[in-house]
Amino acid sequence: MPNASILTVLRERAGVSPGDTAFTYTDYDRDPDGVAETLTYAQLYRRTLNLAEELAQHGSPGDRALIIAPQGLPYIVAFLGAMQAGFIAVPLSAPVPGAHDERTSAVVTDTEPAVVLTTAALFDVAAQYVDDGAAVIAVIAVDTLDLDSPEPEHADVPDGPDIAYLQYTSGSTRAPAGVMISHRNLYANFEQLMPDYVPQYGGAFPPGNVLVSWLPFYHDMGLMLGVAAPILGGVPGDLMSPIAFLTRPARWLQAMARHRTVVTGGPNFALDLTARRTDDADLADLDLSGVISLICGAERVDPTTVERFNERFGAFGFRPEAIMPSYGLAEATVFVASGSEGRVPEAVEFGADELTEGRAVRRAGGTPLLRYGVAPSPLVLIVDAETRRPCPEGAVGEIWTHGENVSAGYWRKPDQTGTGFGATLLDGPAGLPEHDWLRTGDRGFISEGDLFIVGRIKDMLIVRGRNHYSEDIEATVREITRGRVAAIAVADEQSEKLVTIIEFKQRDDDPELTGVKSDVTAAISRAHGLQVADIVLVAPGSIPTTTSGKIRRSACVEQHRQGQFVRLDT
Repeated sequence: MPNASILTVLRERAGVSPGDTAFTYTDYDRDPDGVAETLTYAQLYRRTLNLAEELAQHGSPGDRALIIAPQGLPYIVAFLGAMQAGFIAVPLSAPVPGAHDERTSAVVTDTEPAVVLTTAALFDVAAQYVDDGAAVIAVIAVDTLDLDSPEPEHADVPDGPDIAYLQYTSGSTRAPAGVMISHRNLYANFEQLMPDYVPQYGGAFPPGNVLVSWLPFYHDMGLMLGVAAPILGGVPGDLMSPIAFLTRPARWLQAMARHRTVVTGGPNFALDLTARRTDDADLADLDLSGVISLICGAERVDPTTVERFNERFGAFGFRPEAIMPSYGLAEATVFVASGSEGRVPEAVEFGADELTEGRAVRRAGGTPLLRYGVAPSPLVLIVDAETRRPCPEGAVGEIWTHGENVSAGYWRKPDQTGTGFGATLLDGPAGLPEHDWLRTGDRGFISEGDLFIVGRIKDMLIVRGRNHYSEDIEATVREITRGRVAAIAVADEQSEKLVTIIEFKQRDDDPELTGVKSDVTAAISRAHGLQVADIVLVAPGSIPTTTSGKIRRSACVEQHRQGQFVRLDT
């Protein structure tokens, strides 16, 4: 279907199965037990068309429509309605009332929107980001419009820009940039990921399947799993907010257990949090055997987290092979590779010294890395970043990818686009394309046909002339502290030194601070052969992160230089 898009599929489903459930959103803010609201395909399509009619009065195809709204059904309608009107949708998070969100302000400046779509509850907060008098920007509370009135007679998908929406990157290593995602990118990436996530069903959702998600809609993984995949796959989405999950992780498990077969997902921290913060009362009578795929991505997956999750919930029917370690990035829409083939997630140990030298040598007792399968599409290669030539198996290099899921670049940022997109491969294998590769900025290698990921190039630490990966050091520390950790290199006049920022839940008159620092120092020395110049113990929530929970290590470096961390040990 070369012209298929999420909008054409929505129209088809509304015509063929108008009474089928498209989405159910459970609101735990109104009631701790949850208040569920459901949209059928007919209702969703009608609201999408009517919102598009309203938006046509405030701009024209190609204009940007920012979505600044809380998680919920109005957010989904806003996203679809903006694209139906031919606008470029820009999904964003809901700013916290009373606090200024610099990221939202930066996106407003970058996109110059014609309209902001929000809800009545957040109207005043959303309006303040565009109320500067420089331009007339309409602010519309989607949930106050009469969107259930008869749909317009002319409901064709309009001729608009090739760009469907701008996916703003999380900004873990730089300022956020808007990735231009086309309708074809989104549809193609869905087709690419399905064979990996439901291989036992031939790459199609089985009858009775439901997609369960609490992931934020403004994040690439949350947008695909919670909004796009239910429509494109023709299965209901059972949704809640990230806050509902964080407040009580058992709600996620209970949602999984409600359905016959389930596909769901969450980052590494979510698996760890759920395993730690659920008790037997939360799990009473739950059957998790219907979970056929739990997609784990957005951050590097820790093998110990996977093991802990499987141990905790195996007694309730959860199958180890259901966890799908996944790798992707917004620049490729979302998906690039996963565990695939229905295999149990496997951690392989590689010599730490060799990894720092750019070689992958399997060695018992070394650094454990999870195995990822290499799908037929999109294409994945390990490339020498300097020569642009493919690396041999076992050599660490930059991960490159190629496919219809790869974006055309960043919105209004040609310089940044030119550094990562449209790369040319030299002396590549026969049959592979030469041009239009995406340089991911991630380092990895191929070993025995599988992909292994070692970390971001920009997050590599160079201490005393040797390369070290931040995530490896952080994993070592987390084994002791169990909390969030940032391993950074801070330069002095002579060299770069290792500093660790550790979130630590301090109790009253806690005598353990000195002991923790000693344990961390010894563990890093033993595992990585490094001396720690400074260990900074801070309260939970102190380490700056992106909207998807990734550590902003560059921000950590700056805060340490400025002495801005509030230390528990002083």
